[in-house]
Amino acid sequence: MAERRQKTLKRNAEICGFGLFSGVDVSLRFHPAPENTGVVFHRVDLKGQPDVPVSLAFLESTHRRTSLVNGNARVELTEHVLAALAGLQIDNCLIEIDAAEVPGVDGSCRPFVEELLAAGIVEQSALRSSLRIEQALEVESERGDASVQIRPHMSEGLVITYHLDYGHSSPIPPQTFTVNVTPETFLQEIAFARTFVLESEVATLKAAGYGQRVTEKDLLVYGEDGVIGNTLRAVDECVRHKILDAIGDFALLGCDLKGHITAWRSGHHLNQQLAQNIEAANRQQSVPPTSHVA
Repeated sequence: MAERRQKTLKRNAEICGFGLFSGVDVSLRFHPAPENTGVVFHRVDLKGQPDVPVSLAFLESTHRRTSLVNGNARVELTEHVLAALAGLQIDNCLIEIDAAEVPGVDGSCRPFVEELLAAGIVEQSALRSSLRIEQALEVESERGDASVQIRPHMSEGLVITYHLDYGHSSPIPPQTFTVNVTPETFLQEIAFARTFVLESEVATLKAAGYGQRVTEKDLLVYGEDGVIGNTLRAVDECVRHKILDAIGDFALLGCDLKGHITAWRSGHHLNQQLAQNIEAANRQQSVPPTSHVA
């Protein structure tokens, strides 16, 4: 099985903004990290500056986003940053953050990607661990209207197919997209895709205290006749963003995943469930992550 060497940043990078959910101003700084560090958030605004490692062990179920918690330290909306790092194959990185939510930037992960590329990426000596799927695993929603599975694939990398279909009454048309995830395809096909929300959901979210600073320019808002106050970057931008989210969610495994993920209307919760099932299946075999899942 082909392996690659671990990578980190050549120099520091920084990006500022505000949280899409909390509205709180936040600065985020990427730092190079030694081999086998993985990705670790560092809450510099809290007493003792606690770490929040990027791992399923620190996952907390949160509506509409992926949150990590270690004691009293938490980091929310991590999926876009994790997608940027995973998509570029940056394995070791210390991320200083001075608030509980990652900057929402433009609703995609392209601003993170641009800063990371400007900082430069360097190869390290240690090999990156990988996990090849050899048996299909699947999870579905309680109502059976959404699912995500992973199965073996001939590719040496990760292939993701997403089927988005919210029904004939939705202003978002059905969309399907498949990508063999590499740094090149990630940059060209996925990184620019922005998060989206229905206009009918906005009032409910704001009543719950979310998105008070968000405008139609900060993400894609769909009204009855399509996107409001913004322009699509691709006709199928929504399904591409769903794949972006999935890349960020499965990055919680901390290794290169080799298989084919097929998702039908899935979101963070199902992605996280499948990632946990993959980790559990690997653990049951009592083998290191560089071996196969049988």
